[in-house]
Amino acid sequence: MPTSSRPSTSSGPSTTSDPAAPARRRAPVRFSALAAGALLAVCGLAAPASAGPAPTATASVVNLATNPGFEIPASSLADWGSIPGWRCTGGPTEATVTATAPHSGGSALVVTPASDDSNGECAQTVSVRPDTTYTASAWVRGTYVYLGATGTGRDVAPAWTASTDGGWQQLTTRFTTGPDARTVRLYVHGWYQQGPFAVDDVRVDGPAPTPATGAGSVPTGDRVVFLTVDDGWQRTPEAERFIADHRLPITAFPLPMPAAADPGFFRRVTAVPGSSVQDHSVSHQDLSRLPLAEQQVEICDARDSLTRLFGAAPTVFRPPYFAWNADTLQAAANCGIRTVLTANADFSWGASNVWHEGTLSPGDVVLLHWTDTLAADLQRALSAAEAAGLQPAGLASYLH
Repeated sequence: MPTSSRPSTSSGPSTTSDPAAPARRRAPVRFSALAAGALLAVCGLAAPASAGPAPTATASVVNLATNPGFEIPASSLADWGSIPGWRCTGGPTEATVTATAPHSGGSALVVTPASDDSNGECAQTVSVRPDTTYTASAWVRGTYVYLGATGTGRDVAPAWTASTDGGWQQLTTRFTTGPDARTVRLYVHGWYQQGPFAVDDVRVDGPAPTPATGAGSVPTGDRVVFLTVDDGWQRTPEAERFIADHRLPITAFPLPMPAAADPGFFRRVTAVPGSSVQDHSVSHQDLSRLPLAEQQVEICDARDSLTRLFGAAPTVFRPPYFAWNADTLQAAANCGIRTVLTANADFSWGASNVWHEGTLSPGDVVLLHWTDTLAADLQRALSAAEAAGLQPAGLASYLH
């Protein structure tokens, strides 16, 4: 239950010196921190609020923030101590989820900056529509707490408060995205040497992105097939050598944990032009059994991990076990994904299965896995493609 609902006050951008905030030393900038089964679901393809028009009446307004109430537990395959949906610069040393006196629900975020040079920032990437107005808000508790968004295409000052007097206070700011904006970076932080702060019930209210497209193949007249390789637990030099020797464009769908264990391997096996690293969730769960909010955490957190490792945000999502539903398409879109892709052929573990009549056809997507049989599986898939007069091609450029 909130103990206060005082209006927020406004300031300049939080990443620069704030005349209303306590003095501080100049601080350096810091940046933080199994196999798919035969289940087949192949488908076809503050301060005063910033000025701006309200969302259009025809667009449904939803909360686009990921894990907004800090209620979703971390996966066993996530980074130790991570906060699902959020990236906190100080990691688990500074940021924790607590059940003590949340604003609502059972949990809230508490950040205790670990040094005088930390403001305890936690942030997430939110997918948005261009030329659209959104309202960001959060309930906060503490001294000198800030809420804002960057990358909107139009500069907007953050909302902030000098003190919540020991209770909860809502910060609110509004921004309108620019014509090229597809994502914004939502952040909350305290101020240097001002002690801990708490956050709960974060919102980014506005129209959701258009749902992603579900597909099991790629419509094209070109005589090409697409080789996709999932998971990443078994990485062999034989498979790496085969990919390099045959100059195969590979679309890799690794889980974040094996990708982080050997990022150099995945950089090498996706070095051929046309190759890419795409999203396969954090924990390889059947997402169709999860609510939209938890699917969004699985997809967005994998996106963030892979973006940090490889420098490019995924735009394709491979659902574990090929299991997905309408919520998956929306959750994927909320994470910047444009296509949810299954496959229509499987050459994993010695198989040679084509899930349509005849041999491989133009636009087919071939499923493989990073296993100790991958080199032989790739040879078999390549031979089948060549026998059908097809050659491997890069997937992302054909989809988007």
